[in-house]
Amino acid sequence: MSDYVAPLKDMQFVLKELAGLDQVAKLPGCEEVSVELVEQILEESGKFCAEVLSPLNQPGDAEGSKWDQGRVTTPKGFIAAYKQFVEGGWNALQFPAEFGGQGLPKLVATPVMEMWKSANLSFSLCPLLTGGAIEALLLRGADGLKQTFLPKMVEGTWTGTMNLTEPQAGSDLALVKAKAVPEEQHYRVYGQKIFITYGEHDLAENIVHLVLARTPDAPEGVKGISLFIVPKFLVNADGSLGARNDVHCASIEHKLGIHASPTAVLIFGEKEGAIGYLVGEENRGLEYMFIMMNAARFAVGLEGVAVSDRAYQLALAYAKERVQSRDLAGGTKAVPIIRHPDVRRMLMSMKAQTEAMRALAYVVAAAMDIAHRDPDATLRAKHQAFADMMIPVVKGWSTETCIELASTGIQVHGGMGYVEETGAAQLLRDARITTIYEGTTAIQSNDLVGRKLAREGGATAKEVIKAMRVVEAELAQSPGEDMADIRASLSAGIKAVEDCVTWIVATYAADIKAVHAGSVPFLKLMGIVCGGWQMARAALVAQKKLAAKEGDAAFYRAKIATARFYADHVLTQAAGLRNTVVRGAAGVMALSEEQF
Repeated sequence: MSDYVAPLKDMQFVLKELAGLDQVAKLPGCEEVSVELVEQILEESGKFCAEVLSPLNQPGDAEGSKWDQGRVTTPKGFIAAYKQFVEGGWNALQFPAEFGGQGLPKLVATPVMEMWKSANLSFSLCPLLTGGAIEALLLRGADGLKQTFLPKMVEGTWTGTMNLTEPQAGSDLALVKAKAVPEEQHYRVYGQKIFITYGEHDLAENIVHLVLARTPDAPEGVKGISLFIVPKFLVNADGSLGARNDVHCASIEHKLGIHASPTAVLIFGEKEGAIGYLVGEENRGLEYMFIMMNAARFAVGLEGVAVSDRAYQLALAYAKERVQSRDLAGGTKAVPIIRHPDVRRMLMSMKAQTEAMRALAYVVAAAMDIAHRDPDATLRAKHQAFADMMIPVVKGWSTETCIELASTGIQVHGGMGYVEETGAAQLLRDARITTIYEGTTAIQSNDLVGRKLAREGGATAKEVIKAMRVVEAELAQSPGEDMADIRASLSAGIKAVEDCVTWIVATYAADIKAVHAGSVPFLKLMGIVCGGWQMARAALVAQKKLAAKEGDAAFYRAKIATARFYADHVLTQAAGLRNTVVRGAAGVMALSEEQF
């Protein structure tokens, strides 16, 4: 696999020109953030990822994590890399200074996390889960729990997990059977959890499990679930590690991809019961877990961006060096395959969609910062609503697209892409889980059409449509064929979204199954059009920079050309998706079960 090179120029462009780094830097608590500081952070992160994480990616996949009598060993080099990761302060980037974090905004942490995921997806999953656990404790943990666990977790010396799934309870958490029995100042937790990412490993000295379980008197269903901290090692009053808790790893899964990331089966309370500490109030565990889930869903969306970028880098490098066939324009010598039109089409498809996904994710990250930090309550609520609506889109669209683009990357390689040594196959295998964990694409789309659209009558979606119309109007005032073409495709895309929003709001109460039958196509439509919105904004910025003779002219011309490609090859799917959403339900539900 070719070396990973962080796409710093595009990341910095998106941060400054599309996501509004200057505005985020003015928020309370962000006063020390500057363009220079962010550039330095990104450059250092790029070096760490290229020099430390990326070289472990392919060997780690080949070796995998190993289980032996309850102990899990990560691949060679992972322990040293994680030690460097912690010592470099990378885990602490976006968390509060009072617990040892650096307090940087989500927008600054987002490209750094993208780099981790591009360089080594399996490695990046450990801090991803730790970050989700930290978020839940910050918002709902009692002060004592925060003081005991957060400093070490923020530092990365201790890692965190999310324990939801059980053999009989996947996405339907109403079926959770794990139990927690009260005992003096703690609870005794009993049960089995499966698919626990980094549920056991050798990278950190302690693992802090956040576990969903039921107390003895809890009501049935999701209203009876509570959330507990169950550490691998108990913590003494002075903060030192004490006895081993009654939680053990029974096995790890043998998976299609992400081989270096151990996915554990955990047994709680096989002997005397695992000691656990209640987070927040009893029976509100699902509510608290969604704090972790939202953070994790956004992070998994970034995995879609990251895998797409790595696949593009790999395909591009191969296309430039692979000599095959003659140039269609004439000549007798074989040429690098990047000169062939269909290879160009595939590479442009990878480049354009990756840039669109990155732009949308960063814009959502900025909205999350404003929602968290802005002193204006009305503005906070507006940006929170936008982020809430877009997180399922970032997660669902980016991950579905990354599978497509990883597959395209194999196609660029031809037969060599199917051979493991090139690394292209690993990216497709790794990508395949991203549409499943932290909620399948259908769970994301059900959330989008139900909680985020129908429940509020499409109010937030209509605000997004207004914002896209502003860009459409600006395109109309901009000279050139490229801008006209981008405007035409964006306009049709906005109309498709508008039609679907109107139909979903009008239909949901009367025929909920019809709406959900088209929810995944609607999520794809939202992703494609919102990505096109960001690509159009990028093209407008690039045109102004060129007119002012500012910066790298070749980069800005490429931005416009890439936006034009996106308009012609991706945004043009909008009309068909609109028809699928509005008219396609009858076909979905037409057959009886016996007819399948």
